[in-house]
Amino acid sequence: MKTFMNRIFKKKPKWLEYWPKESRNGVKTPDMTMYEYLKSKAKDSPNMNCIAYFDKHITYKQFFKKVDICSKSLLKFGVCEGDVVTICMPNCPEALIAFYACNNIGAIANMVHPLSGQEEIKLYVNETNSKILIMIDVCYEKVKEIIKETNLSKTVVVSAKDSMPILWSIGYQFTKGFRVSKPKKHDNNYIYWNEFIMKGITYQKEYSHHMKKDDPAVILHSGGTTGIPKGIVLSNANFNALELQCEVNIDNAKSGEKIITILPIFHGFGLGVCVHTGMCMKIENILMPEFDNKRFTKILKAAKPSVLACVPTLWEAMVTNKALEKTDLSFLKYCINGGDAVAPKVEDDFNNFLHEHGANIKLSKGYGMTESTAATCYTYGKSNRKGTIGVPMPGNNYSICIPNTDEEVEEGVEGEICVSGPTVMLGYLNNEKETNLVLRKHDDGKVYLHTGDLGYIAADGLIYFTQRLKRMIVSNGYNVYPSRIEEVIESHEDVLQCSVVGVPHPYKGEVAKAYIVLKSGVSPSIKLKKEIKELCLESLAKYSQPKEYEFRKSLPKTLLGKVNYKELSDENKKREE
Repeated sequence: MKTFMNRIFKKKPKWLEYWPKESRNGVKTPDMTMYEYLKSKAKDSPNMNCIAYFDKHITYKQFFKKVDICSKSLLKFGVCEGDVVTICMPNCPEALIAFYACNNIGAIANMVHPLSGQEEIKLYVNETNSKILIMIDVCYEKVKEIIKETNLSKTVVVSAKDSMPILWSIGYQFTKGFRVSKPKKHDNNYIYWNEFIMKGITYQKEYSHHMKKDDPAVILHSGGTTGIPKGIVLSNANFNALELQCEVNIDNAKSGEKIITILPIFHGFGLGVCVHTGMCMKIENILMPEFDNKRFTKILKAAKPSVLACVPTLWEAMVTNKALEKTDLSFLKYCINGGDAVAPKVEDDFNNFLHEHGANIKLSKGYGMTESTAATCYTYGKSNRKGTIGVPMPGNNYSICIPNTDEEVEEGVEGEICVSGPTVMLGYLNNEKETNLVLRKHDDGKVYLHTGDLGYIAADGLIYFTQRLKRMIVSNGYNVYPSRIEEVIESHEDVLQCSVVGVPHPYKGEVAKAYIVLKSGVSPSIKLKKEIKELCLESLAKYSQPKEYEFRKSLPKTLLGKVNYKELSDENKKREE
């Protein structure tokens, strides 16, 4: 009865007011695979550019033809509906062709970071029981050490130069390619991409699949900052729903415009927002297999993209990029932050940079997890205010709960962020226990993803992320929030970046320790440390004061480019021992 009454009298969320009326009821996801959906969206634009890669353009008609041939190649090598194909590739055309080819025949694409260690690659291949591995050639040295310990029937080897124009290809071979170790031609474990594709050209059998929208289609992997990374199983509907939501979010982006895709395809944000959404909206994807500031600047000036979507380090790089000092950036319609929280100071600096360079926009922020196919919350329209992550995307619902429970807290009270909606994962691969811990049915009958993040919903309906629940430090019974300490220290004019972790203390349990990276040209000094300490004394409660301050040249990063807090903690523990 209580649950029934709660449902009747619960007020409509205030965040709905920020969305257009036609979007307030969510999105209706068609019963299609990702590839079917993409083809339906681009059916009237076969000659429009779909992908750009080192000055080479691929139209939708050309792309679909390549996908269909690759589909036949996979079938030729025995891949069946429901089988898993591991794609260990950077952002390049072959990776996208292989991804949609898997989807076209009902296979599951297992997306892996090419910089993963050999044991990680072995783990990802074996836990998914992958049949085929499609990898960039720089992975060969690692893969040859573990291939006998897998059930792979064939490994397809791709070079970064395979899709480059001829002059770029020659240049790559002379500067980087000649240093890459590759398998010998007679090694039957491997086949080169061009030979692999030729097998598809000669494949004559008809094929079809029975994959539905809610069937597993993609496996992504968590960043792995704590423990062994988990496989995250996502469906066709997850990605197609995300695209429909993004169409509302970036409604001013038009077909024929461009996006520079720096975020990697093994990352939910890169694959879901940049690639699948961009291609379905007929926004040309300019693929960058690795970030090179000089080349990025050149592309930005020449291509004039309307959309940039990236992590905070890009915004910092743009602000300090002298080559952009006099560049008119009025062509930018959206700069979308995701992958990691952006510090208020970075947000201010970048917004000032945009204004000074003629861009009449502000940095947009998204919030989400791989478990939710990237973004679930976005600063749409009037919700784009400093510090907030905005409002739930159409069709999503947010509930702020007492951590590790289903009990909602009051408005404005901090708790665990829980998300329900069409982009929430199917579950963790082969891990029912962990799945049941994070996917829970609440009183409203909806299944919510318990994110492990802390935040609150303000009186105006806007949502604020505070920090990871696991990062919270309990010191002498008080809750200490590293993100707040980082924000204070980063407000000092000489500080570039700060990360705070908890370190053991004999009677307080844990205390905060601050790792500080200074701006270029600034050297550590007793005077500077004193200034930072005084800043913390002015701005933070006594129990939140860092016990230690350590200056560093850089901070350790995960493979996804986030600060590796676990490595900092482990490093400190070793020192203590």
